[in-house]
Amino acid sequence: MSVSSLFLIVLGLGFIAFVVGQQRAAGYEGDTRLKSLPHHYGFLTAIWSSIPALILLLAWLSFEPVYLQKQIEQSLPVEALNQSEEVLELYMNNIHLAIQNNQAGDDEVVNNAVLHYQRSELHSRSLITALVFVLGLSGIIAGLSRLLFRLHARVSIEKVIKAFLMLCSGVAIVTTVGIVFSVLFEAIRFFEAVSVFDFIFGSSWSPQTSIRVDQVGSSGSFGAVPLFLGTMLISAIALIIAVPVGLMTAIYLSEYASARFRASAKPALEILAGIPTVVYGFFAALTVAPFIREVGESVGLSVASESALAAGIVMGVMIIPFVSSLSDDVISAVPQAMRDGSLGLGATRSETIKQVVIPAALPGIVGGVLLAASRAIGETMIVVMAAGLAANLTVNPLEAVTTVTVQIVTLLTGDQEFDSPKTLAAFALGLMLFISTLVLNVIALHIVRKYREHYE
Repeated sequence: MSVSSLFLIVLGLGFIAFVVGQQRAAGYEGDTRLKSLPHHYGFLTAIWSSIPALILLLAWLSFEPVYLQKQIEQSLPVEALNQSEEVLELYMNNIHLAIQNNQAGDDEVVNNAVLHYQRSELHSRSLITALVFVLGLSGIIAGLSRLLFRLHARVSIEKVIKAFLMLCSGVAIVTTVGIVFSVLFEAIRFFEAVSVFDFIFGSSWSPQTSIRVDQVGSSGSFGAVPLFLGTMLISAIALIIAVPVGLMTAIYLSEYASARFRASAKPALEILAGIPTVVYGFFAALTVAPFIREVGESVGLSVASESALAAGIVMGVMIIPFVSSLSDDVISAVPQAMRDGSLGLGATRSETIKQVVIPAALPGIVGGVLLAASRAIGETMIVVMAAGLAANLTVNPLEAVTTVTVQIVTLLTGDQEFDSPKTLAAFALGLMLFISTLVLNVIALHIVRKYREHYE
């Protein structure tokens, strides 16, 4: 039986348990010992039926591949097991390929292993199906017993929901910690080969290294200053475009625009957020960059075919919806009584917006700007297509630059050895980008808390 069929069985048994538990409780609805509503007992019976079966099924999915791998190894003859690791690995690859294609080959050892695998899989699926049925039916039987109605069903359900929410929170935290440590460990390996000082303060970025010891090639230069400078330059241009336009758009839509215009303008504006970044990259490379170059040449300026200005402008247009939509929601959430009080004291509408509405909504506006900044820092496709890959140490927006994220993608592309400084440099860049974003979040959080204390 397939895995999807097993999940459907669990859901079906849970539904049956809910119906049985609810109907059973409805028959005792007049009993004073009934401490919750009938549907609470239905949900509790469904939980008893489906949760244990679901946990068992997930555990089985985790351990079944290991079990089947052991069965394959046991089916191999002693002669094959005594071979070298390369030959044994070749056997295993042929066996897995035959299993995936469901085709018999010419090698008798491989065919016997495939047949043993299929028998073991059939036995494993039959056993787990029987256990799932047993656990599901046990929950239904529990719903038919009188023991169910001695419980506070609603309280038990809330405990289960609370445990599920804690589990989800734990998964998020563990995932974050795992990402941080995985990047950190690889970055430490990089810093064992390259000095931290040279990486943070070096002004030359040329990560090309020789693959073999006897191969003639560059020793590599890993100064990350040009990358971070390019990232800040393009992000600053994008924010200069996006923050004023997005904030003014939000103020107009929430304070001045009619309901009819707002209903049509806001969805049209948010369409920008749904456009793929590669489309923005094409627009920047084929339209904006040539236009900037022609305008610059017409006034005597030297403009590169791929410039930070082109990438920054298009990126700013892309993140306008992040600023405008969040700012509009926050400004609209400001209580109308604050506006009425300001207007009642004789302030104009513009004065009310500047002195009352914007200060009250500032924490949410800062959050929107922070989200836009994070989006700009992490963008890759637009920079690749419009700003190029050249790691130039410059603050001139008319020249080609590159960013940290673009170099991470470049370093991890190709057949480079995973333990070489060139590849490990991607993890060091990722760690520095993570630290920079964390510092930005801390600063923004400090500003928001300080302002909330002042106005609340």
